Amino acid sequence: MKTINCSDTKLFFVGHDTVELANKYGTPLYVLSEDIIRQRCRELKTNFLHKYKNTKAAYASKAFLTMTMCKIIESEGLLLDVVSGGELYTAMKAEFPMDRVMFHGNNKSYEELEMAIDKNVGRIVVDSIDEIHILEEIANIKQKKVKILIRVSPGVEGKTHKYISTGQKDSKFGIPLVKGIIDEAVWRAIKSNNIRLMGFHFHLGSNLYDKNVYSLAVEILINLIKWIYDEFGFVTKELNTGGGFGIYYNETDDVKELAYYTDAIMTKVSSYCNKLGIDIPTIIIEPGRWIVGEAGITLYRVGTVKDIPNVRTYVSVDGGLPDNPRPALYNAKYEAIVANKCNLKPSKLVTIAGKCCETGDILIWDLMVPNIERGDILAVLSTGAYNYSMSSNYNKLPRPAIVLLSKDKEHVIVRRETYDDLVSKESIPEGL
Repeated sequence: MKTINCSDTKLFFVGHDTVELANKYGTPLYVLSEDIIRQRCRELKTNFLHKYKNTKAAYASKAFLTMTMCKIIESEGLLLDVVSGGELYTAMKAEFPMDRVMFHGNNKSYEELEMAIDKNVGRIVVDSIDEIHILEEIANIKQKKVKILIRVSPGVEGKTHKYISTGQKDSKFGIPLVKGIIDEAVWRAIKSNNIRLMGFHFHLGSNLYDKNVYSLAVEILINLIKWIYDEFGFVTKELNTGGGFGIYYNETDDVKELAYYTDAIMTKVSSYCNKLGIDIPTIIIEPGRWIVGEAGITLYRVGTVKDIPNVRTYVSVDGGLPDNPRPALYNAKYEAIVANKCNLKPSKLVTIAGKCCETGDILIWDLMVPNIERGDILAVLSTGAYNYSMSSNYNKLPRPAIVLLSKDKEHVIVRRETYDDLVSKESIPEGL
């Protein structure tokens, strides 16, 4: 699908004039393409769900979640992965089918687990032995059966920034594969009257470009499944291999097709299960960024242009850290285009700075642009994942609006926050 093109002087994103969008809805502005999201869902079905038997896919909603996104994912027939009471509540408000929800999290509160059990979510992904005890207590009180997966840390480290690496042994996520710990967790779940263990889950990290780490982790998990069968006679029904498939942010990224990852996972599952003589479980994947990341762009308006001779030219925009914390958080790198001058040849090296009172509020270091000046519109690409979901009101900046593009139509699916919104939950004690 052709996502961006330049016509005359203006940048078009999936057929929509980005300069017109910025002028109509204001900036900063998150822009999301429903067509790209659905195209990714179709690719997921073709290259995984329809290609292999006994497979499922869940959208990892932490990447981007609104009620509208819930409806898109529901209509595409995918499961929904949530990690908090807030995400679960969003799905509830959107009337997403609760039996298609998988509830993750390394420290779910008692209240969150109660909510999940009350609403009959499809799976709770247990992250600790302590959580099994809590689930037993709640399920017993409510006289309900709870289906779970046990998340394990397989000891495989994906090549990514350490802040988004999750599969290594030293991780806050999952139960370590240590004798005396993992077997206690499994035994506790198996013998419970109110818990039904369905299988296991692992996640290696975010934005990975190497299939071999998935193959290695699958091999470790199949060995675990075999050992659990030999030890307890338990047959694993499901294995969730997580997500983390890398997308395009800049020219240094070695982007692969989805099948590069899923074929490797399924080949290893099949061969290793056959080798060990065990039944092949249902295989689940959880792409999030891969579905929504390249479906989004962010539009900014240029303000101050500050040239420091023989040092650097800073081009400041009307957003930054609060609407995209990823560059400051783990040095994420983006590409951008001056949307109202996209036909002009880049001739100047600049740094795109945000407007917050933080030296680290830099969106892009060393971007080649044409002559750039106050009032120009800058389009930063591949911002569909982890931008809105990680946004904040730092420096009391209102969060941007989100516009969804659907073929030739535009819909505001999240309105722009106002100054009144910023103080709406505040109060002043009497006497002050």
